[in-house]
Amino acid sequence: MAIQKEKKVEIISKFKQAETDTGSAPVQIALMTERINELTEHLKSHKKDKHSRRGLIAMVGKRRKMIKYMEKTAGDKDTKKLLKELGID
Repeated sequence: MAIQKEKKVEIISKFKQAETDTGSAPVQIALMTERINELTEHLKSHKKDKHSRRGLIAMVGKRRKMIKYMEKTAGDKDTKKLLKELGID
């Protein structure tokens, strides 16, 4: 259930801040959001998959911490722009 390589490359190229950037906060948040969306769709059809549900909850918490970190370092304006672009409000 990993993100397809083409989709991952597309997300990284859209949110990267430098040419060789693959691990900055916006990129990580965008990748986690894509993975969370995929897991959410999976859990709609597999309601009893408790292990994936636990992983989803952990990933949402990790993304929330990353967003807080980005607010402290990059500023509120950049963070709000990223969240709006990702559809997180």
